[in-house]
Amino acid sequence: MAAVLFPYLLSLIFFLLFLSHPPPCFSIGGDEALVEFKELLTNTSALDSSWKKGTNPCDNNKKWVGVQCDKNVVQGLILGGFGLSGDIDVDSLVSLQGLRVLNLANNSFSGFIPEFFILGALKSLFIDGNQFTGEIPGDFFSKMSSLRKVWLSRNKFLGKIPDSLASLKYLLELHLENNEFSGTIPSLSQGTLISINLSNNKLQGEIPQVLSRFGSDPFQGNPELCGQQLGRECKAAASGEKSEGSSIKWIIIGLVVVLLLVAIFFKTKRKEDHFEKLEKENLDESVKLNIPSSNKRSMSLRNSMRSSRRGRSRSGSDMGDLVVVNEERGIFGLPDLMKASAEVLGNGGLGSAYKAVLGNGLSLVVKRLREINKLNKESFDTEIRKLAKLRHRNLLQPLAYHYRKEEKLVVSEYIPKGSLLYLLHGDRGIAHAQLNWPTRLKIIHGVANGMKFLHSEFASYDVPHGNLKSSNILLTANNEPLLTDYAFYPLINNSQAVQSLFAYKSPEAIINQQISPKSDVYCLGIIILEILTGKFPSQYLSNQKCGTDVVQWAQSAVEEKRVSEMIDPQIATAKDSLEKMETLLYIGAVCTESDHDKRIDMKEAIKRIEEIES
Repeated sequence: MAAVLFPYLLSLIFFLLFLSHPPPCFSIGGDEALVEFKELLTNTSALDSSWKKGTNPCDNNKKWVGVQCDKNVVQGLILGGFGLSGDIDVDSLVSLQGLRVLNLANNSFSGFIPEFFILGALKSLFIDGNQFTGEIPGDFFSKMSSLRKVWLSRNKFLGKIPDSLASLKYLLELHLENNEFSGTIPSLSQGTLISINLSNNKLQGEIPQVLSRFGSDPFQGNPELCGQQLGRECKAAASGEKSEGSSIKWIIIGLVVVLLLVAIFFKTKRKEDHFEKLEKENLDESVKLNIPSSNKRSMSLRNSMRSSRRGRSRSGSDMGDLVVVNEERGIFGLPDLMKASAEVLGNGGLGSAYKAVLGNGLSLVVKRLREINKLNKESFDTEIRKLAKLRHRNLLQPLAYHYRKEEKLVVSEYIPKGSLLYLLHGDRGIAHAQLNWPTRLKIIHGVANGMKFLHSEFASYDVPHGNLKSSNILLTANNEPLLTDYAFYPLINNSQAVQSLFAYKSPEAIINQQISPKSDVYCLGIIILEILTGKFPSQYLSNQKCGTDVVQWAQSAVEEKRVSEMIDPQIATAKDSLEKMETLLYIGAVCTESDHDKRIDMKEAIKRIEEIES
């Protein structure tokens, strides 16, 4: 029996030895992983000549540009200053198990910070000098325990500095300067820290004593920071009743959501950044609205609410100076919003948006409108009620509004799935995978139906929609599109409309400052091209330095008869539908014709879209 088993045991021993000492090779699939990573980037001319599938990225004779190796293992991607943009496909880098350094500094990337946290073995992360924006979740770095160098400087990050940075026990360098971080500085007590820069942000409160060894330079440019390093004494908050000035200051130090309510109640103005880069909804974190305790203030608010409740405004309910114009989701008022949990969704051309969850579970979007003083309250009320009465499957109607000279709020229902912009460009998960060809065609049909309705209802308006772009197209659970931010043109100051409405990105508006219903056609064309190509249009950005010029691409592709090359690879596999995709691309091209007179009108555009069957 032993003689029979011996050969099998010997084979097993050799097999185990083989597993414990694999033959030397370069990173398994390293070439494929890097090529996949490159596919979603744009402006990659610096990489094209050497990044070839089937070759060794670590070959000393033909080494790939920007790839750093050690013993045939990819250890670093040093791609700083290459002019890169597009999407950062972090998932493709997971298979590079030896990757320790990721340097994407001084490029043109934008949007929310990618999911670098899935690269748990990284030691250095350099993404400074880009256009990243939005808040970074507090636990973002909690699974990146090997990090030693973190450079996020010269971006547009908002919100609190992530607390998880304080848990990086090997942290050597932390550079967050020239962003818009707010709140207090976390307790960065690592003895390993040798370089830190938090200058030129919006940080508040006392500088932790443990950071005193770094002097004053790392903290300059934060007017509300205090401590011996800056020679500014930190004044303890007085107990009891506070003065109006200190109360407002304390509120501003709080969360951005609290700033919204303070602006409503205390008539505080705050300069807010324009939405210049791609942003997606932040659906992960919610924060509690906290109104500082002040008997005098609370009483004046309660009195104000009581006086507001005494009256009813026409067919709507006026509670706490919040006028409910659509009661399909119930009646609520400012007191309900004060008690709600809320989170920042982002900033757009028209203002800031916040998600508020009421005590009864109803989720709302509160949009704070900027520069909306064109109409008095009566005229404003008329326009909002007009929108609230609309009934169409592809329109999201307002539910309520708040009007004061300094503040205008419009409240609508929260749609959990998010915007088309986010699902196309910001989410690479299951939701994005669902954007197959039938779904994209369904979205285009739905958008066309909504635009057809608006151009019928508001035919007398200079521009019936005025702000059609993918961030203003929300998707229901079954991918039915809902248009938002429509028909606001009569509400907006003429000088502000140029910066606020996407219709003013049409060629005739840029050149002659003229808009018309055909400006909506131009915006519809951008949507069609964006959906079919899967590319983020540079037209959405004020400087157009990032993204893809989908209009120029379409015009060139039509002239050179290579329209099929524009189709997003994710839907190009639906070969039986390529003809329909190409037809839609042609429609997108004629809708974005630069010559206003040659561009088709909305009626013709809708007719052509409707002819393409699902």
